[in-house]
Amino acid sequence: MRVTVLPDREALDREAAALVREAAAEKPDLLICLASGETPRGAYALLAGAPERLARARFVQLDEWAGLGPGDAASCAAYLEKTLRGPLAVPDSRWLGFRGDAPDAAAECRRVAAALEAAGPIDLCILGLGQNGHLALNEPADSLDPACHVATLDARSRTHPMLAETDREVREGLTLGLGDILRARRVLLLVAGRAKREPLARLAARRVSTRLPASFLWLHGDARCLCDREAAAGTAFEDA
Repeated sequence: MRVTVLPDREALDREAAALVREAAAEKPDLLICLASGETPRGAYALLAGAPERLARARFVQLDEWAGLGPGDAASCAAYLEKTLRGPLAVPDSRWLGFRGDAPDAAAECRRVAAALEAAGPIDLCILGLGQNGHLALNEPADSLDPACHVATLDARSRTHPMLAETDREVREGLTLGLGDILRARRVLLLVAGRAKREPLARLAARRVSTRLPASFLWLHGDARCLCDREAAAGTAFEDA
């Protein structure tokens, strides 16, 4: 994994958006996997400002909170609709997403897995780093599920800032597995802010462990990590 430290959040946003646009220029119909959360928001805003650059791109949602439908403001679907799908006017034919409110979450994961198998592999997977070191909703554990699955959230994930937007108690998530992520042709991990310093320091130790799912990116052949100086301060990446 190649690591680049940018001076601030704005520089990280610009670099991330530029890398996505470069990938789309190389392959206009590329399949992009989209993370939710605060970190990619600025990059998505830049991409939304030039919709013609992604006019043929296809998209897959990385994960979703179980029990939350697309109409729930706290859902990943609502976040992506607001930040990127809506501004880009992406039709259903170019969008693969989870229904967090599906009556059978396991069956919904199987549906997404089958659709991804038909459409994939992912060309560019955009990821964030969880405060507990998770990737998507692949949570720290003794073992990890490589396939799309229903995940039991740990205590930190259950207090994710996105969930402040709902009154529902969310204890599970629907997520692509680490196998899906590692099969992506390219991976782009975005890390910003002081709150991500501790998991980034653990990642910088370069030890692969199921207790730090993000560490599996060290096994990927074309993974890139962009982090801002605030996140990298005091870690082994500080001078990257």
